Amino acid sequence: MNWTHVLLIVFITMVITIVGTYWVLKTHVFASAFIPVSLSTKEKQTLEAKLDKLGYGYTQGTQSPSYHQEYTYQSQDDAYYEDGFLQPEPYTEAGASREISFTERELNALLAKNTDLARKLAIDLDEGLVSAKLLVPLAEEFPVLGGKTLRFNAGVGMAYRNGKPVIVLNGISMMGAPIPNAWLGGLKNIDLVSEFGADPGFWQSFSEGIEHIQVSNGRITIKLRE
Repeated sequence: MNWTHVLLIVFITMVITIVGTYWVLKTHVFASAFIPVSLSTKEKQTLEAKLDKLGYGYTQGTQSPSYHQEYTYQSQDDAYYEDGFLQPEPYTEAGASREISFTERELNALLAKNTDLARKLAIDLDEGLVSAKLLVPLAEEFPVLGGKTLRFNAGVGMAYRNGKPVIVLNGISMMGAPIPNAWLGGLKNIDLVSEFGADPGFWQSFSEGIEHIQVSNGRITIKLRE
């Protein structure tokens, strides 16, 4: 092997290293903003019906220069007097649905309401898994990485077994590198409901209020207890 071959090998190695480093930085470290989900007319009508059952109306305004939609919440079931004041009504649970179901696209579209959060946060629904991608812009005066955007990824397992919900933190990664379990307080791969649900507090109340929970490919469904 002569010097020409050696220099050629060194040059190719440098090119591969530079391209690989750029790809890692562009994909995992200095990420660009997400594009907010835009629902079709049929999807908007379906989401509107779901929100109306929960007491929220869904009306879409014009798109602003910041690439997010403006929305107004007002239930179609609300009645008003002629002077515009809301009419009172007696409370009843008759005919009320205790099941809440949203698709992945609906959740991501909801993030875009009156905020740019949809350009920084994206939710993915898979079989028994809820994943999130979060972009965190750093201030210009931040040391070394000032002005850059860091990417965080997180996964939470959700299911319903043996009469109670199962919530498991699968992990959190920063810049493509998984954060050690010790830095997460030892909570990785632990059923949080079983671990903390025996004592009075949030997890116990949460468990007792859930009758069923299911996360499938592109959809999450939660049924509340009476």
